[in-house]
Amino acid sequence: MKDSERQAPVTATLTNTPTPNSRHDLFTRVSGWTIRITGGRWAFLTAFGVVIVWAASGPFFHYSENWQLIINTGTTIVTFLMVFLIQGAQNRESKAIHLKLDELIMGVNRARNELVNIETLTDEQLEALSGRYREVAQQYQHKLTECFPAEVCDELPVDKNNRETHMTVK
Repeated sequence: MKDSERQAPVTATLTNTPTPNSRHDLFTRVSGWTIRITGGRWAFLTAFGVVIVWAASGPFFHYSENWQLIINTGTTIVTFLMVFLIQGAQNRESKAIHLKLDELIMGVNRARNELVNIETLTDEQLEALSGRYREVAQQYQHKLTECFPAEVCDELPVDKNNRETHMTVK
């Protein structure tokens, strides 16, 4: 079966699929806003300022256990909540990147559609695929220097284990 025949039904199905409404639920909107705000310099400077004020107030409170408890409790609560917000944002971003890559794979005629949704494979399956691609890369390593004219790159230095170490561009 030709690549174009294999991909035609998938592409036709996807082009007819409507894009979901971009309206987010309240949690997604609030968490997105919180992540944008807390990831900026003003959030860092605010947190830094709180720590400075807390440290400067130490002598006034005689470095008491309550004084220490305030910063410990505050940082623990903020850290606990931020872990979940950051993980949610990373999950959303990762899913978006995978969908974009899947779209690119399906859009290229010679690409293997079997690689779409590859992130669902087990670690052993991913390692086996990675090994196959390493073998292919080693077979075509000599073509790297053929791809670049001599005036574009220098010879690739090889270390004692016969691996390329770097490429310098003129």
